[in-house]
Amino acid sequence: MRQNDIRYSQMDDTPLGPVLMVLRDGALAGLYLGEHRHEKMVGERDDEAFGEVRRQLEAYFSGQLRTFSLHLDGAGTDFQRAVWKALCDIPYGETINYGELAKRIGNPRASRAVGLANGKNPISIIVPCHRVIGANGSLTGYSGGIERKRWLLEHETRQRKLL
Repeated sequence: MRQNDIRYSQMDDTPLGPVLMVLRDGALAGLYLGEHRHEKMVGERDDEAFGEVRRQLEAYFSGQLRTFSLHLDGAGTDFQRAVWKALCDIPYGETINYGELAKRIGNPRASRAVGLANGKNPISIIVPCHRVIGANGSLTGYSGGIERKRWLLEHETRQRKLL
């Protein structure tokens, strides 16, 4: 595989509708839901390259998987990457608010910046930005749409109760 090799595929049959997946140099660089904004695809469609991503997503949607184990490479600033890394530490089926996430990255006054970084997360579901809610418990913005965020949170809550 050559450097900056970009491949993409799409899963059409998920509970959330179509999911666009992007690999860059063999690492998952994007997972986009519905209207989720993403960069224009300049790579090559390669459905076979996404076998493990599909398998893990299907297992997640069926309630069989709670922790993903994929090589990720979301492009972002150092601050964004710190936020995205902290998102991965939020346990399955739990939520935190933006202020708490800011504290977890060592910058307690950065809740707005954390919210902006959260909104730019290119690898939804797997980097679980849906687990961040407003300080008052409300479901705040989600690039894939609030209904999808609600579904993801309800799905994880139901599955967690089955443990």
